[in-house]
Amino acid sequence: MNRNLRIKDKIIDSSSSAFIIAELSANHLQNFNNAVKLVKEAKKSGADAVKLQTYTPDTITLDCDNQYFQIKQGTIWDGTTLYKLYQKAYTPWDWQPKLKKIAEDEGLICFSSPFDRSAVDFLEKIKVPAYKIASFEITDIPFVEYVASRGKPVIISTGIARLGDIQEALDACRKAGNNDVILLKCTSEYPSSLEDINLKTIPNMQNTFNTLVGISDHTLGHTVSLGAVALGAKVVERHFTLDRAAGGPDSAFSMEPKEFCQMVKDIRDMEKALGSVSYELTEKQIKSREHSRSLFVVRDMKAGEMFTEDNVRSIRPSFGIEPKYIYDVLGRKARCDIEKGTPLKWELIENIY
Repeated sequence: MNRNLRIKDKIIDSSSSAFIIAELSANHLQNFNNAVKLVKEAKKSGADAVKLQTYTPDTITLDCDNQYFQIKQGTIWDGTTLYKLYQKAYTPWDWQPKLKKIAEDEGLICFSSPFDRSAVDFLEKIKVPAYKIASFEITDIPFVEYVASRGKPVIISTGIARLGDIQEALDACRKAGNNDVILLKCTSEYPSSLEDINLKTIPNMQNTFNTLVGISDHTLGHTVSLGAVALGAKVVERHFTLDRAAGGPDSAFSMEPKEFCQMVKDIRDMEKALGSVSYELTEKQIKSREHSRSLFVVRDMKAGEMFTEDNVRSIRPSFGIEPKYIYDVLGRKARCDIEKGTPLKWELIENIY
């Protein structure tokens, strides 16, 4: 798998800044103007991209209310059926080319999660630059292969995946000739509890699958997103809403603009602090070394007097000989008179030169 790929003008690799995605999902509340506001607020909040979801209730499930289609897994959506949930949550397809154009005019990348082949074909027509495989689709290997065969970068969430599921999805992408894949560490709980996140999996995923790795974060707050970046995440995806109080299927675990903006700022600050592997000192650190210790004459001395632990000590600042040479100094004699408070130099010591 490639660990250096491009989505439009955004390079994503081991040295790049994190690619931050605002997931719009159902937070438009079936109102096109809300969707437009979400796109524009995402830009103001510092997102690199907005992501849509492309399905209809009929392409993702059946209009059926028997036991198999009832939501009863202990989620925030319990008590309804899959079909009824997706009726509230889907983004009308005729909006999507318009939203893509608005996003691009704002300087954002816009792409989507398709949920069946007809959605992929639709998204190809509007020329999305990448695809996202949602967590619950990762086990549909023929579908993963179909998405990958379009030749666009593929971002795959792993929220319900076992190790073997991830490998099979990657193998499907390879089979389609697509090595531009990013895996997202994800916990498919809405919202997710901190104890179930296991961020240490991120570097393990990088090594195990030799891919770029990011996070799809459904926790409250942005501690997890920051931690993920510190551990090497190169993509951060968060659900984005104008106002949680307005409700909607995903509002409980979505970020409002001010929160998203603060997260982006903190991620960018984190990236500055992460820097690179370096043992070089900055100019300020070099200047600060003047406050480290060195050997000083701490009592007035006469020429020929012997250096002892009584008249030479390691103290701050650092203008004398380094303390590691103390045993090369003790027992030798002063070349000249030396005043208390003089930094000890080699030229002040007999029999050195």
